Amino acid sequence: MGTTLEDQLVADFYDYETLLSDEERKVLLKTRDFMRTQVKPLVNENWAKGTFPKELIGMFREQGLAGLPYEGYGEHRAAASNLLSGMMAMEMTRTDPSVATFFGVHNGLAMYSIYAGGSQEQRDRWLPEMAAMDKIGAFAMTEPLGGSDVAGGMRTTAKRDGDTWVLNGAKKWIGNATFADYVVVWARDVDDNKVKGFVVEKDMAGFVPVKIENKIAFRIVENAEITLTDVRVPEANRLQNINSFRDVGEILRATRGGVAWQALGVMIGAYELALDYAKERKQFGRPIARFQMVQDLLVKSLGNITASWGMLIQLAHLQDAGIFKDEHSSLAKAFVTSRMREVVAWSREIFGGNGIVLDYDIARFFADAEAIYSFEGTREMNTLIVGKAITGESAFV
Repeated sequence: MGTTLEDQLVADFYDYETLLSDEERKVLLKTRDFMRTQVKPLVNENWAKGTFPKELIGMFREQGLAGLPYEGYGEHRAAASNLLSGMMAMEMTRTDPSVATFFGVHNGLAMYSIYAGGSQEQRDRWLPEMAAMDKIGAFAMTEPLGGSDVAGGMRTTAKRDGDTWVLNGAKKWIGNATFADYVVVWARDVDDNKVKGFVVEKDMAGFVPVKIENKIAFRIVENAEITLTDVRVPEANRLQNINSFRDVGEILRATRGGVAWQALGVMIGAYELALDYAKERKQFGRPIARFQMVQDLLVKSLGNITASWGMLIQLAHLQDAGIFKDEHSSLAKAFVTSRMREVVAWSREIFGGNGIVLDYDIARFFADAEAIYSFEGTREMNTLIVGKAITGESAFV
């Protein structure tokens, strides 16, 4: 399949995109064009104001990009490969991490929770309208007083009362929650102490999301702190295939790899900005791209990108084969996000003082990288998952 110069990524030094089929590459290029021509013009103004442009939902709806990983529910009906899904996450994040996260929360965390954890009836009830983006999803696990201890320390509770469940507690940092139609809420059953999943609809009494202000990263994403006060959820909205946190772990294992792909997208976006700037910015009468120390930063960045991309391609193959494990996605998340931190710092360094203003875009990537580094399991927690796998010894407290 022929490509124009505008379609080619200078960061794809080893031509990794050629591993996609022609049909998959069409979807990727469609995503690339959409993000470049329609989304990018909205980004900086909304990032500066800390607002989410609601028109994005309709714009995404017209593209038909949601639901592709789920057989029978996306526009193409057949499930997309994990390689295509990963490269789409990379592509969106390459333009803007906040917008990519809005889509990833909806298309990944929320929809996959229902796809993997729901009954067939629940899938058919919710996923078609979510795939069409007529309804938007969110995923509520993190709590105000909890973080990495969520498996054993979840404070949000669920109490069975006949054909309904009564939910009480609080969640924090929940992307899309201020406007989502369906919020997948995780709560501990007070009777058996097991974690269960519930689809809470936005108009249910006692469900109150409040937008978190004053963030220095992901400023376009509307993260919320949610309070749940005697929220009555029908048994029909309890995800029928989630019976413990082990089942939840299956969902997190799959979505954690998507965050690593986002980290790759941040690296590529930052590297491309720095490379273009180095070619255009002149000091001492010549482009700074001719300075050895600038080339050193660019080449180190490209090395991080190329190594991370190769790791993620193999992770996608393991996922497609159904043989990937927790430690596979944990190593990718820990490694790629660490390399991402290096690349955004080196890229911002090339910009000098211009790197701290939004006008040049790089400051946005530099700030947003910190959020990606932290969520879906910290580097430390993912390191301990891999450490346990390779030594056979648990170092968790």
